[in-house]
Amino acid sequence: MNFSDLGLSEELLRAVDDAGYSEPTPIQAQAIPVVLMGRDVLGCAQTGTGKTASFTLPMIEILASGRAKARMPRSLILEPTRELAAQVADNFDTYGKYHKLSKALLIGGSSMAQQLKVLDKGVDVLIATPGRLLDVFERGHLLMNDVRTLVIDEADRMLDMGFIPDVEKIVSLLSPMRTTLLFSATMPKEIKSLAEKFLSNPKEITVSRPAQTAETITQALVMVKHSDGKRPGGGQKEKRDTLRKLIEKDDPRNGLIFCNRKRDVDIVCKSLVKHGFAAERLHGDMDQSSRMETLTKFKADGFKFMVCSDVAARGLDIQAMSHVFNFDVPTHPEDYVHRIGRTGRAGNKGHAYTIATKEDHKYLSAIEQVTGNIIPEIKLDGKAADLKMAAPRSTPQKAVTPEAKAEAAPTVVNPEDTAEEDAPKKPRRRRSKRTASEERPTVEIDPFEVEKAEPKTVIETPVEPVVAPEPAKAEKPERAPKKTRQPRESKKQTQQQNHQPVKGLGAHMPAFLVAVPTPKQRTKAQLKADLKEEKDFENGIEPEEVILTEANAVVEVEVVADVVVQPEEVISTEADQFVEATNED
Repeated sequence: MNFSDLGLSEELLRAVDDAGYSEPTPIQAQAIPVVLMGRDVLGCAQTGTGKTASFTLPMIEILASGRAKARMPRSLILEPTRELAAQVADNFDTYGKYHKLSKALLIGGSSMAQQLKVLDKGVDVLIATPGRLLDVFERGHLLMNDVRTLVIDEADRMLDMGFIPDVEKIVSLLSPMRTTLLFSATMPKEIKSLAEKFLSNPKEITVSRPAQTAETITQALVMVKHSDGKRPGGGQKEKRDTLRKLIEKDDPRNGLIFCNRKRDVDIVCKSLVKHGFAAERLHGDMDQSSRMETLTKFKADGFKFMVCSDVAARGLDIQAMSHVFNFDVPTHPEDYVHRIGRTGRAGNKGHAYTIATKEDHKYLSAIEQVTGNIIPEIKLDGKAADLKMAAPRSTPQKAVTPEAKAEAAPTVVNPEDTAEEDAPKKPRRRRSKRTASEERPTVEIDPFEVEKAEPKTVIETPVEPVVAPEPAKAEKPERAPKKTRQPRESKKQTQQQNHQPVKGLGAHMPAFLVAVPTPKQRTKAQLKADLKEEKDFENGIEPEEVILTEANAVVEVEVVADVVVQPEEVISTEADQFVEATNED
């Protein structure tokens, strides 16, 4: 099959011929016609199979007719890293050089003002990372209403990097009348659930088994011994020596050296430069301009070896990459597939070496389980670094003893014994072990003393049987009348009635705690007096007038007594009589 059989225009076919491609890859041959029909696609293929061209070529064909508006892109491509976004932009320049299409690149680490100027003019293709795209949208410089084609590339990598919430927010801003293309090198369960959420009746295209390595890559494993103990990350010095021996032996054209940590990237790069190798470093802490400059220089054969982290493990397409070295075994099996996928691309042959220690056994087992292949182990002997195939790795077996052989020999089984064994057995009781303090006391007995001891004589006396008399029927006692329980007065109530101070209040007695004394029973004399008052009241004699008269009488008697007894008045009368007598004389 040729590209002309896929329904592409003459301009696109000419651009493909200029790029040096004549036959499409399996993923391209299946995906391009489906995308041209406007149907959603869920593609899964291993790295290096041309997934990027499988969506860029039909997008250019679709966007050839139409015109873009200011701040309203017609298509959107989401990439997990800046390097992948820049690579897709280069592919659009390569395949769309005979079309007048505009594109914009929204990635972090570069000037936003220049990116906004391109958006203001209107773009047909917008290639962006999720973080920078949301930043520009929230500032009001971008409208997503006119997007008709959405591409989510390297979906599994976005899942690992935590971009899925941002992707879900971006998809919610788009029109439902769109074509969605989702491509991934692996297909975990989370990616399938995302496909069900984003895609509508998609066409599933699976070129090869997920997480399968290319047949054009020769893989090898080198085990390194070290004396750093069982701590993780041990044997760094021994691994650096092994890396240099591998490079000296193969003499590669160029190569990528992957490390798990950014700190190790710097150390390994300095070690290679110190021993006379042309090497540069690339990791996420570098600014965007330095990263792009390093990649451009490496593609132009400015240096042979690039020590990098997993930033460069996804989607980087470097022509004629001969070697890939895993200085550290990746902790995720999918990362191993992406790392070695940088070599052996487009039908070329490549080599992938992995340097490991005994502490990396579980990671190697996970990689072999995912890929379905055992990585062959090699050994380095001497300074010339002669490669020798080691014995295949397998689980260690214990030595067989004669006793074990006897147990393994076939034995004749009696059916009666098997019947007894098949019968259900009672569960055994578990006995708790006694501690030293709970052990039973032991008594030591001297056997000689036991022999000397005289036996005690026991006199047996006849015992007459005693007949117990029949018990007499007891009469039922009469039940005493139930006593009615009277409510007990509390101590506080008795103190209130006796006008005693309550504890805690001192000598002060609040008014609300003072109990009003209950009236006493009236005597017969008082009752007679009450009857008399009632009769007087019936006769018209009011008790108040009687009381007043009695009171007045008492008062008059007291006044008279005062006048008679008062000494001052008696003295005054005698003085007057004396004065009158003297006047008469």
